[in-house]
This record gives sequence, C-alpha cells and structure tokens, in this order.
Amino acid sequence: MSAPASSRWDAEVRVLAWLAMWVSVFSFLFYFRRGEVLLYGDAVAHINIARRVFDSRTPGLLQLGTVWLPLPHLLMIPFLISNEMWQRGVGGSIPSMAAYVFGVIGMFRLMRGILSRGILSREGEPGGAARVGAWMAAAVYAANPNLIYMQSTAMGEALYLALFIWAVVFFSEFARGDGRALTKCGLCLAAACLTRYDGWFLAAAMVVGVVVSYCFKEVVSRDSRASKTAKGGAAGSMGSPSRSAVAGFLLIAAAAPALWFAYNGVVYRNPLEFENGPYSAKAIEKRTQGAGAQGHPGTGDLYVAGLYFLKSAQANVAENEWLERLWILLAAAAVVVVIFDARRKLDGSKDATPGVAMLPSQWPLIFLLVPVPFYALSIAYGGVPIFIPAWWPFTHYNARYGLQLLPAFAAAVGILAYGAARSKHWPKSWRRAALLGLFGFVVVSYGFVWRAGPVCYEEAVINMRSRVALERQVAGWLHALPPKATLLMDLGGHPGAVEQAGIPLNRTINEGNHRVWMQPTDAEGLWERALANPAELADYALAFDGDEVARAVQGRGFKELVVIRVTGQPQAVLYRLR
Repeated sequence: MSAPASSRWDAEVRVLAWLAMWVSVFSFLFYFRRGEVLLYGDAVAHINIARRVFDSRTPGLLQLGTVWLPLPHLLMIPFLISNEMWQRGVGGSIPSMAAYVFGVIGMFRLMRGILSRGILSREGEPGGAARVGAWMAAAVYAANPNLIYMQSTAMGEALYLALFIWAVVFFSEFARGDGRALTKCGLCLAAACLTRYDGWFLAAAMVVGVVVSYCFKEVVSRDSRASKTAKGGAAGSMGSPSRSAVAGFLLIAAAAPALWFAYNGVVYRNPLEFENGPYSAKAIEKRTQGAGAQGHPGTGDLYVAGLYFLKSAQANVAENEWLERLWILLAAAAVVVVIFDARRKLDGSKDATPGVAMLPSQWPLIFLLVPVPFYALSIAYGGVPIFIPAWWPFTHYNARYGLQLLPAFAAAVGILAYGAARSKHWPKSWRRAALLGLFGFVVVSYGFVWRAGPVCYEEAVINMRSRVALERQVAGWLHALPPKATLLMDLGGHPGAVEQAGIPLNRTINEGNHRVWMQPTDAEGLWERALANPAELADYALAFDGDEVARAVQGRGFKELVVIRVTGQPQAVLYRLR
C-alpha cells in the first residue's frame, strides 16, 4: 500500500532540506579554511555594523545607521556576541546559510504547487512530471556556484532571495484560493523590504497583483452567482479573500518602508537620507567619479541599463557566451510552454465562467521577473553601477546583483522539465533524452563557472585583494597595542583591521560615536570632540590618507609609530597620541 501523496512530498522536502544543509555547511567550511568568507568589504562592514549595536562607546540601535536596511544586521547580532565568531566572520555567515536552505525548500515548494496544478493535473495531486520539474528547479537554484559562495558570507543575497521566493510561494497559494496565505506573503514581503530595496519594488508589484486579483475574482464571483441564480441554482463562492484580509496584507506590505522612512526622518531629519544622503549610492558615485563625470554604463538609458543587468544575470549561471545565450533561450521557451498550457486550459475548460480559465496556474511566476525593471531603473537613475568583465569597462563590480534572476532561471528549467516529462506526444525515450539534455546543460554550464571561478567570488578577489592585504598588515600592528589602549580611527574605511586584531569596538572612538540627529554637526559628540583634541580622549590614532583622522592629527607633532603602504590603497599611519 503506497503512502499518501502528501506524505511522499513531506519526505522529499526533508531529503531536500538535508541535502541543502550539507551543501551549505561543506561549502562554508571550504571557503572558511581558505580565509575567503570575508573577501567582500561589504561583508566585513555588515558584521561590524551588527557588532557595534552592543559593542561600542555609544551602543544602541542607532548604530545600525542608514542606507543599508537593518534586518540582516539584526539577525547577525546573536551570533556575533562571541569574539571568535566576530573575528572569523562565522557569525555573519550563519543567517546566510540558513537562508540558503530555506530558499532551496521554497523553490521546490513553489514549483511543486504550481506544476502539480497544470492542465494534465487538474486534481491538484503532485504527479511524476510535477515532481521532476520541482526537483529540477530546486537543483538549479541550489547548485548555482555563485549562490553557494555568497551563502557562505555575511552578504545579504541569500537572505533576500529566500524571502523573495517565499513571498512568491505564498502569493501563488493565495492565487489558488488560500486566503490565509496572503498574510504569510505580507510578512515575507515586510522582511524582504527590511533586507534589500529590491523588496520595495516587489511589494509594490504584489500589491497591484493582489488588488487586481481580488477585483477580478469579485467580478467573476458576482457574475457566477448571478448566472446560477438565473438558472435556479445556488450561488457559489469563488473563495476570494475577505476585504479585511486584503487590507491587512496592504498594511503589512507598506509597514516596513513606512518604518524606514520614519526612522530616517526622526533620526537624520531627512526621510530620504538613505536615498540622497552622504552615504547613498548616488553620493558615493559622485565622490568616486568626480564632478562632470558621465556616470556608469546605462546612466539615463533604461535599455542599456537593462542589458547590463541581464548580462550580469547570465554571468551568474554561465561563463561561456553560447551557454549564456542558451539560458535566455530556455527562459523564453518556458514562457512559450506556459502560454501554450494556458491556451489548452482555456480551450478545454467547461467552466461556466471562462474568465477563471484565462488565469494559468503559473501566472504568479511573473513576479520572479521583477528584478529586471527594478535594476534597470536603479542603474539608469539610481546611481547603481554594474560592471561585467565581458563589457566595458571590462571589470567586476556589483555583478552579484545578477543572482536576483536565479529563481527565474530555475523556474524556467523546472517548467521545461515538467513539459518534457508530461508530454503525451513524445515517445518515452524522447522524454528521457530531453530531461537528460536539460540536466546535462545545467551540469556543463555550472561546470564552466566552477572552472573559471564564480563571478561573485572573482569580484571579491579582484576588488578586495589590496584592501585585504592592507587590513592584514594594519591588524598586525594594532594587535601589539596595550590591552586597554583607546584607538581613534575612521572605522567605516577599514573595519576589518580592528576585527582581525581582535580589538573590541568599545576601545575605539569612531565615526559612529556621535549623535546623528544633531545636524549638520555635533560639536559635543564624542567623535567630534576626539577629532578636535585627539590626545585628550585617545591613546593612539590610525589615520588613512584623506580621512578625518588624518586631517585631525596633521601638523600636531604626534609620533608616527609605523607607516603602512599597499599598492592601490591609501597610506595608513599609526600615531601615538600620549
């Protein structure tokens, strides 16, 4: 006697979760042993932002700062209490690793739910074809070399992708008539909105989707009731969510952005501080390029901006130009399969209200394409550059953003596998050959990525090589300072030096030690007072060329203990102040 379908699926989810967990742990150990989990400067910054919430001269939630959203840092805090986990970066990797596992499970559940309700699976049971498609999609997502590296770091990509996928999971369940899933979708969206700004665009798209879907179902339900009443039958129900459920979803989806606007407005006296403040993407690009610069590729041009994002997405799944094009062709073929499936469902439907049949079960997958317009707009008008080694300026920068289309690529392969497995027009040998061809394509494509090096990993190595070398040398000198000495430094520039030296942040006076609500300056803040009179409040100062500490100690006759020079990095000077 066979086990119920639900039990079989639960068993498969457990197997998948274990497999994903082992991939996560082993890949983390691989990169950890090579000292590569902290290659990204942003990963080091994330860890230190979380750490300074409780380890600081002025601890508190205001240490979270602006621009970067707070959820990733808040999730790291419990794992960074240990000095060892802070210094080695392990505490920052744990939330990413957990998110990777949940993302894999979410990808499986998304495709399982959608494919098991295709034209040939009207009863909603997960048949063999749906099982093949769901496993294939989960495998494409889980085995991606770039995601495997990123989930071993303190970067936010794995966390956002997991929340992104689960938001689409619950939206698809809502679209199939589960009103309770709408609240879960809203909670995932709120978390996504507190992780990356991508989530804000996703939330807006899903709000439109919920409102349109609700209105559509209300109209169809009203027409259905009227039709059945006219025929003398009982009025039916479409199972659409209540107005209160929709209103609750809208409030939850809007809560996180509203909270961030309020936080910036109250603390920084500017609700848009994260967008136009001194640490925003636009301000950083302006300082980096200088006045009169033309900007990065795609500035002011949506089409070019979209091309650069799509190219970065291709670079995250393939290294060979022909394989990159094949990924796009596979995605287009999956769209054709979905349209064909919808037409067959419409043609074969005997429902008295054809409008219902016009909505294919796969339509919520359209949200997986939301990163395309978001990043096209961000590159064109938001000061967000993406540099790809194959295109001008032939280097790596923010190539990791292309990972946001990985769920869409995974879903496309899952749909094609499902279509091949369920086809009644192909001989069994052809179906097997098609499935093996899809599987082989993914293996070959990812094999080339591993051989050349994942683009996200290469980006970190190329851009951070000299920075890591400088911070390692500086850390060696800082480690030799007296145990209770106070250090004055701009922590935002090179936080890795203090972290590697194992110096608690509360032994430093840094740019975070001031009252941020005092605008534009705070003469009584600890940071400002230390810059005005360094020897009064600190024992040593670490200055990097051009930073505020360097300007504060210049010409005051403090003794230089060591000067550290690394090609491509600003000169570092360690001073004894008293």
